[in-house]
Amino acid sequence: MDSDKKNKVGSRQLSAFKQIERMHPIRMLLYLSMVGIGVLFLILLIAFMRTGGFRTEDVQLPKFFSVGTILLLLSSYTMSRIPSIYKKDKLHKMTRYLGGTLVLSLLFVGAQLLGWREMTAAGITFTGKASGTYLYLISALHILHLVGGVIFLFFLFLKTAHVAADSVRSLIFIRDPYRQLQLSMLAGYWHFLDFMWLGLYLVFLFMF
Repeated sequence: MDSDKKNKVGSRQLSAFKQIERMHPIRMLLYLSMVGIGVLFLILLIAFMRTGGFRTEDVQLPKFFSVGTILLLLSSYTMSRIPSIYKKDKLHKMTRYLGGTLVLSLLFVGAQLLGWREMTAAGITFTGKASGTYLYLISALHILHLVGGVIFLFFLFLKTAHVAADSVRSLIFIRDPYRQLQLSMLAGYWHFLDFMWLGLYLVFLFMF
């Protein structure tokens, strides 16, 4: 019995190592970068929580942070639809969803900037109390990482819109395994940033 269990555990470990070995280097690099980003935000979040936040002050979490959270969750939904649309060879529909995700992400960035304006009006400045400094820093770093995804999303939107008008190019685009890898990686990175912001937002709510 024990030997059978050990064999099963050993086979699972071997299969896990095989999956890692078969993983594309670019995908592996993405996963490692996501781990690094997660650790960075965790450290900043712990430092922010240790400052005590704003619970003793007569200030509220910027309303535009809430608006931005809704926009980002909507962009996560539109992004989740794109890989399945790609597999169905519906490039025109895929272009619309890519464009919708791009617009929602830009609106999120705009909402964050308006949120900063709300904080400034409430007397929360970057050079003031430590809680304010961390709040600006965390939200700014999230925007910075999101912009990296937005740039690639914009490139993919233009590429898809271009090939969708040509049946031959569409066929090559759909059959390109590297393109499928790009979509999968973009979707994974996008969901990671979206749900990480959701976690940050919930902590912000608790600290106000």
